[in-house]
Amino acid sequence: MKKIGLLVGRERSFPEALIAEVLRRGEGVVAEYATLDLSRVESPAAYDVLVDRISHDVACYQPMLKVAALAGTRVVNNPFWRIADDKAFGTALVSKLGVPVPKTYVLPSKSYGEDVTAASLRNLAYPLNWDGMLEDLGLPIFIKPHWGGGFRDVHRVTSRDELIRVYDKTGRLTMIAQEAIEWTQYVRCVVVGRTEVLALPWDPRLSHFERYSGARSSMPPLEPGLTETIVRHSKTICEALGYEMNTCEFAVRDGVPYAIDFMNSAPDFDVSSLGEESFAWTVSKMADLTIRLAHTPPPTTYRWDAMLAR
Repeated sequence: MKKIGLLVGRERSFPEALIAEVLRRGEGVVAEYATLDLSRVESPAAYDVLVDRISHDVACYQPMLKVAALAGTRVVNNPFWRIADDKAFGTALVSKLGVPVPKTYVLPSKSYGEDVTAASLRNLAYPLNWDGMLEDLGLPIFIKPHWGGGFRDVHRVTSRDELIRVYDKTGRLTMIAQEAIEWTQYVRCVVVGRTEVLALPWDPRLSHFERYSGARSSMPPLEPGLTETIVRHSKTICEALGYEMNTCEFAVRDGVPYAIDFMNSAPDFDVSSLGEESFAWTVSKMADLTIRLAHTPPPTTYRWDAMLAR
């Protein structure tokens, strides 16, 4: 009997629904909340598939997941891809693949550890060319962490003085600056298995539990051609970044969908957010994915994998 383990935090509606759906299908696979205990690295937890919904917040799970992958466990999302990703690289990568993105700058950290001195920063230009960046991006702009999510430490900046005040408070965080896309429509795509995409109007101006439902009345409906473009971009992004479970957000300006946020390793799959219909779609597609992975041998996608005896 194949076994799927779910690694979760406080959420309940999605993991419990996925466990129930996998068990209901009776395809030689069981699903449960994963249990991770003290273990030698040569003897990781015995799961065929692990669905990771929490290691972005509980960092000690990250090496455990990589060791599990070494042993042949299929981890969703792939821990080697996910931990290597960052917003600047992801933005540059999908831009090269033809997906429109906001103009983006990487900012040096405001402060450093005690072992970093002025001599350590000799390659960093001084003063920084803030005026040149603002001339390129225009105002307003968004300042956000290079790594991170959940809208934490994200700032909308409307002047040069405000930019410097915000930057001075970022401490050791590495931040990026992006142009603000003044949009008329906003779309969030739920992506499962890189190929199954559900494009939904989503309004970030509304409260958390109204962003899907309220978008139906706050924005015009999506036209089929625009939806097709957004779905295609979502597939391109997830294929390039190796994400099996993701949400991709697009801000539409003058008919062009700009990829805004597309590295959500533990996307919001709660029924109270998605609504019953979209939640049922998500659970069904995730059951399809995890059952298929449970019955599929792990791929040889790591450079060290070729060195191991099979």
